Amino acid sequence: MALRKCGNLFVACLAGQSSRAASTMTVRDALNQAMDEEIKRDDRVFLLGEEVAQYDGAYKISKGLWKKHGDKRIIDTPITEMGFAGIAVGAAFAGLRPICEFMTFNFSMQAIDQIINSAAKTYYMSAGRVPVPIVFRGPNGAAAGVAAQHSQDYSAWYAHCPGLKVLTPYSAEDAKGLLKAAIRDDNPVVFLENEILYGQSFPVSDEVLSDDFVVPIGKAKIERSGDHVTIVSYSRGVEFALEAAKQLESIGVSAEVINLRSLRPFDFESIRQSVHKTHHLVSVETGWPFAGIGAEIAAQVMESDVFDQLDAPLLRVTGVDVPMPYAHSLEQAALPTTEHVVKAVKKSLNIQ
Repeated sequence: MALRKCGNLFVACLAGQSSRAASTMTVRDALNQAMDEEIKRDDRVFLLGEEVAQYDGAYKISKGLWKKHGDKRIIDTPITEMGFAGIAVGAAFAGLRPICEFMTFNFSMQAIDQIINSAAKTYYMSAGRVPVPIVFRGPNGAAAGVAAQHSQDYSAWYAHCPGLKVLTPYSAEDAKGLLKAAIRDDNPVVFLENEILYGQSFPVSDEVLSDDFVVPIGKAKIERSGDHVTIVSYSRGVEFALEAAKQLESIGVSAEVINLRSLRPFDFESIRQSVHKTHHLVSVETGWPFAGIGAEIAAQVMESDVFDQLDAPLLRVTGVDVPMPYAHSLEQAALPTTEHVVKAVKKSLNIQ
């Protein structure tokens, strides 16, 4: 009898482990869950933007939230980014915690005065008396077949501005934990999602599924440990970095992949520690090269003791320095790929 009970317990444990290992979540559902939990947790939190309520959002990120929380918490706006961004900033001044969705961050250009001059600077200009707890979120960067005016990566633009925090999730864990942290923060946060990643599923732990899960802002994540080269990226670039690391493993190259998660504040310490181990560094981003995130990483490396640890120059993998073409073949040629990352690592390590 005792033996049978032990056997049943063992099987139950295995089943539980299997269940936990099999838990997956899309980035879309992670964002939805984060907003749902924070709206329930805090009466001051609300979502506004184009089609976020009755239509469930252009990308279905807010699916079901209007039916659950009603008109006062999930608000459809007219097509006027400057107008509803200004309303959201004013609400934050008054003590609410708005989540302002842009259908794409390309449209945030219509509202950039509200984001930079009103949201980013007021906490400082008021000597800390007027916090601006607002999240500007939506898809950023290239999608597919939407040409130059709908494909721009604004990571470097917003990371350039003091007063803003800039977050760039890759996985479902990033999306949920970082968005909850952003909503709770007293500073304006620019939350740059990626449309291509919305439907991708990622394994998640029980901790991630809990209502209390939060990812700290300003801390990178080591997605894969390695000894020969450090690959640093964020958002969809992490996917290319991980795929490249897998390919490089087949030729005996051990790549460490760092997911930045946060561009401002920026976790340079994780890069420093990794390069002290690997002595080679490659950055990956889908945006333009000039004054990009990779350029900032290179500058900080040059200005620190990390420079003395490098056995080869830092190499950048970026998008091509042109407006995004509409033709599919040209669009593909304008974006970085896994092969570009592999090529850069081989060049850094002097592998033919």
